[in-house]
Amino acid sequence: MVTSARLLDDAYRTEKDVDVRERLLLVRRVRIDNEEAASAAEKEFHRSRWWAYKWLKRFDESGLDGLKDLHRSGRPPEVSEETFAVIRRELSENPSGWKVKEIMNMIYKKAGVRYHEVHIYRLLHNWGFKPKVPQRRFVNIASKEEKERFKKMRRK
Repeated sequence: MVTSARLLDDAYRTEKDVDVRERLLLVRRVRIDNEEAASAAEKEFHRSRWWAYKWLKRFDESGLDGLKDLHRSGRPPEVSEETFAVIRRELSENPSGWKVKEIMNMIYKKAGVRYHEVHIYRLLHNWGFKPKVPQRRFVNIASKEEKERFKKMRRK
């Protein structure tokens, strides 16, 4: 594959992903400036020579698109989307809110999967639910006057 310095420089200027820019710079150093891959990786990028050979091979096989990260699917969810849809609907029907332990038990009864409390908060956030009780870190945001006004309202 014939690569021009101008093509690499234009791609470098327009690329927003920092990792891809680093890989473009590696290709430029090795293919255009004729530096050795292992020494360029070690001295300029503080990376292993394996890293350099991997990205140079991907560039040779796929061009500029080869320098982008491939999609990683990750672990498949243990609970189906249909089950989560049923749980979301049930949560939204109750206006008074839910406790995390109740949601954990609901998921366990419907899907047979036990999630950690922190993951339940993540799920609720992804589903668009917000906590009913403000977290302690928000207490100091209010001004002194607002706090006094709130205390007076609570006494009435």
